[in-house]
Order: sequence, then C-alpha cells, then structure tokens
Amino acid sequence: QVQLVELGGGSVEPGESLKLSCVITGTTSSGNCMGWFRQAPGKEREGVAGIDRGAGRTHYADAVKGRFTISQDGAKATIYLQMNNLKPADTAMYYCAADLTCDRPEFAYWGQGSQVTVSS
Repeated sequence: QVQLVELGGGSVEPGESLKLSCVITGTTSSGNCMGWFRQAPGKEREGVAGIDRGAGRTHYADAVKGRFTISQDGAKATIYLQMNNLKPADTAMYYCAADLTCDRPEFAYWGQGSQVTVSS
C-alpha cells in the first residue's frame, strides 16, 4: 500500500514562487513513477510534471516549462515541485500521484491535493 502526503501550497501574487512537497510512505518502491497534476474549477485535470525516480527522467507540460521544476530526494522518499514566476492561470488544486511504472494509463495512488492560488 502507498500513501501520498502533500505539503505546501498557498496564496501568492503573480511572479512569486511556491514549493510543493509530496512524501510517499508505505511501499515506496511502488511509487517509482510520480507526477504532479492540477485541476482548476470547471476545467479538466491536467498533467503538470512527471519524474521517473529510478532513471531520473523528467517531463513537463508546455504551460510550465521553464518555470516549474520537479525533483526528488530519494532518501526522504519525497518529490518536490518548485513553481517560479507563478501566473493567475496556475491557480488550481495540485495533486501528487504515483505508480510503479510510467507506462500505466492512470496513476494508482493520489495525494489529497494542495490549493495554489495566484492573484493580485
């Protein structure tokens, strides 16, 4: 069994930064592939960034490339999402997700969500 606990989030002004954390507990090896998703009110959930924890490969949605960085601390079984130069369009509930591999159609494990609000 895998549990994901998200930390971070909050309200900031445009141009500011936030950092989200996601701690994986339980059978951490079942979370080799992890990612961040977001869902804004009235919109579909979208992928933001992903990481293959074993290979260290990362990928990003076009909307966040150059502004967001996904990283991991293997010793702490934690992944992070550093979000810089935030825009109002980044306002959403952000979710951490995990699965054994990155070739599954849907992640098996999900965090509880962290609200990120960007407004002036």
